[in-house]
Amino acid sequence: MHLSHSKNAPQGKVMAIGAHPDDIEFMMAGTLLALVSAGWEAHYMSLADGCCGSLNTDGPQTAALRKEEAKAAAKILGATWHPSLTRDLEVFYDDGLIRRLASVIRQVAPSILLTHYPSDYMEDHINTCRLAVTASFVRGMPNYATEPPSHHKDFPMAIYHAMPHGLIDQFGQEVRGAVYVNVNDFMERKREALRAHASQQSWLDVSQGMSSYIQGMEDVTRRMGHQSCQFQWAEGWKPHAHLGFSHPDYHPPEKALESRTAL
Repeated sequence: MHLSHSKNAPQGKVMAIGAHPDDIEFMMAGTLLALVSAGWEAHYMSLADGCCGSLNTDGPQTAALRKEEAKAAAKILGATWHPSLTRDLEVFYDDGLIRRLASVIRQVAPSILLTHYPSDYMEDHINTCRLAVTASFVRGMPNYATEPPSHHKDFPMAIYHAMPHGLIDQFGQEVRGAVYVNVNDFMERKREALRAHASQQSWLDVSQGMSSYIQGMEDVTRRMGHQSCQFQWAEGWKPHAHLGFSHPDYHPPEKALESRTAL
């Protein structure tokens, strides 16, 4: 299904929540850029600070470097950067992180939340997804106290899950999107935002066997385009169930992006 683009697309706020600095660039940045182009206000947050992503610098040094890289990437994407809440491999589904993340979500009040797929290759991604969903669910509960304190806000919200790393779940089964966004017009800025994470090229070459940081992103974006049967470059998404978040017919990305979307 194709929808025609309109200059009068509704405006709102979109927030992307990834596990680590550069996760957003790999699987979500094209859609974020498309929404910014359509007049949406964008927000960018990595729950973990990236402290383990180096062979050459210690944890605090690595976290400080990756913070600056993430800020630069968020600027390229036209998004407001939000600080991380914990360290790599300490993204646990626990009370403290839920309350802290819920405070941020209440303050931002996004109509669209982009985050990881519920089944992915590592626990930080999986737990980021769970944390984002729960922290969004409690946005309108007056008896749920956040840290720092924030006033509850009851607003419609649509959560969209990006495709997992490698387009496979924890068991190696292929995952396909229910919605695909055409990101052809935004590939150069998607590349530029990923290049901002310069410290990760050698780290991922060694730790995860990725021979080319940018090439790996391009390969998976091209594969999603092939899955869409419509576009050369695409990002795939699965909408979260509407229960507790919005009416069943609330699909703001499809309405905002219109002709860029294939179902």
